[in-house]
Amino acid sequence: MATVAPARVRGGQGVAIVLLVLALLVGLAAYALVGLGFAGTVPTDVAEYGLGMAALAFGAWGVVRWRAPDADPVILPTVVALNGIGLAMIYRLDLSYEARGRSSYGFADKQLAWTAISMVLAMALLIVLRDHRTLRRYTYTAMVASLVLLMLPLVPGIGHTVNGAQIWIRIGPAGLQPAELAKITLAVFFAGYLVTNRDTLALAGPSLLGLRLPRARDLGPIIVVWAVSLAVLVLQSDLGTSLLLFGLFVGMLYLATERVSWVLIGLGMFAGGAAVIATVVPHVHARFDVWLHAMDDDVFNKAVGGSGQLVRGLFGMASGGLFGTGWGEGRPYLVPYAESDFIVASLGEELGLTGLLAILVLMTILVHRGMRAAIGVRDGFGKLLAGGLAFLIALQVFVVVGGVTRLIPLTGLTTPFLAYGGSSLLANWLIVALLLRISDDARRPAPAVRTTAPTPGIGTPAIPADGAAHAPAAGPGDDDQPTQVVGRVP
Repeated sequence: MATVAPARVRGGQGVAIVLLVLALLVGLAAYALVGLGFAGTVPTDVAEYGLGMAALAFGAWGVVRWRAPDADPVILPTVVALNGIGLAMIYRLDLSYEARGRSSYGFADKQLAWTAISMVLAMALLIVLRDHRTLRRYTYTAMVASLVLLMLPLVPGIGHTVNGAQIWIRIGPAGLQPAELAKITLAVFFAGYLVTNRDTLALAGPSLLGLRLPRARDLGPIIVVWAVSLAVLVLQSDLGTSLLLFGLFVGMLYLATERVSWVLIGLGMFAGGAAVIATVVPHVHARFDVWLHAMDDDVFNKAVGGSGQLVRGLFGMASGGLFGTGWGEGRPYLVPYAESDFIVASLGEELGLTGLLAILVLMTILVHRGMRAAIGVRDGFGKLLAGGLAFLIALQVFVVVGGVTRLIPLTGLTTPFLAYGGSSLLANWLIVALLLRISDDARRPAPAVRTTAPTPGIGTPAIPADGAAHAPAAGPGDDDQPTQVVGRVP
């Protein structure tokens, strides 16, 4: 497996501070503009809010500077900006809910608390995990943990059903979606499994019409993951999680083997399974019915499971136009669950197509930096883990935006870092910590190689006359085969 060899690079700390200040200003300006647009005055607690977010952001930067000094300087500011925009939008919706006498509001305070918890736990992970390759030792432990997390909502007494999907567990006042954490443990398992078996999966098998097909016995893992995804879909009526988990595996399988046949087989298996399940599971059937017939009167006017939420979201984005109505001046509160499932529609209405595209550009930057870390890191496990986690964020954003814009059926997933939801926010901040850890290893300069050879003698290996340096032997946790060095990280 080829990689890009890091050379001595700037630590990027000056760049990181400038970008972090800009990210904080984006979130703080959004918070202030919400108050100006809604009530004509800046919120009275804007200074406290700004100081609190600055303390969290610069505290996280301090931990990164301490434990991962060579980490990518763009990742943390990008996530802080996205988190700040999400908090401002949730606060804006809270103001509308409170003004209209709704009993359920106060989401912004809860999201702010979850932001603090998530950032602290993410930095704790960065401190504890000194080398990402340590996770490879727990490949099958991660698999067992994933299965337990996925099945927890089915346990009587703690499982909880919301809007037809049994994806929550609730212990006292605390609620959690275990599948959000399962996607991280599954990424660890897939990376560990695929880095061990990638040669067999990539090279063995017959060729048909230019595609190298996998052998029948190599289809076992993908069939197992396919079955688990369909089990989640049937037992929990959760289309989004099953799509995310199966898509993660197929995406990482392609990263490991570079075989298009695996992608085609995976897409075919999921599409076929979902089509069959949609005919027998009422909740999933309703999702497809809303997608295909959203504008029909009988579907729109359904009291439960209709297309009212989707259509109102579409009309809200249409009313926003190119530049939006402005912070606090739209009516996103007309859409049910505007703070969570449909926060993309809320942002599209008040920031317009321009603002929404800017947010998607930030998401793209985050995914790009994750993929860049995957290219730069020197071990196969790190490559697959970073690539899989970056792909996971991209896939989740695509699924959410595709559902809100009626490109694909609604899935109930939340937009990373923007939507209300403690489980999602925590899981995505932990993903950021892992990407920071891997990017630190990717950008860290390799040990210097001696360019002048001593006089060859007994027990002294000679360096070839052309001056070429061979790759060092694989260390603990590295791949069995050494990595070929072909370039450098700019």
